[in-house]
Amino acid sequence: MAGGAQDNDDEITGINVTPLVDVVLVLLIIFMVTANFIVRETVEVDLPRAANGGETVQGLVNVVLDKEGKFFFDGAELTEKQLEAKVAEAVAKDKDTRAIISADQSIPYGRVMRLIDVVKGQGIAKFALNIEKDVAPAATPAAP
Repeated sequence: MAGGAQDNDDEITGINVTPLVDVVLVLLIIFMVTANFIVRETVEVDLPRAANGGETVQGLVNVVLDKEGKFFFDGAELTEKQLEAKVAEAVAKDKDTRAIISADQSIPYGRVMRLIDVVKGQGIAKFALNIEKDVAPAATPAAP
């Protein structure tokens, strides 16, 4: 065919993904360098451990229940009613407020659930439970 496209019956045998990998790596480096690392003063609690736990989610507010059963909001000790007011105030400022909930592992499950109810009851839909990632799983003792 004169002036037309030539018929080329050669099939594409592979796709070169090198440029795609290069772009992804460059974007990954840019995102890591520009990430906003937030360091907050927190109350020391003995967090439960999980072998497959993820990284802690960075939120806007930190809610803590220490081993004495005291509530803390961004490092300040509060009563349960004051905590409700502070959480509601944070939600009033920003509807998309997130919370990081930390509780000492010696606290009964019911108290932790009460803290979650306080946070969710004031309008925070997205929250994360803070854990400490277990670097080496504990060995189970052999049966005698």
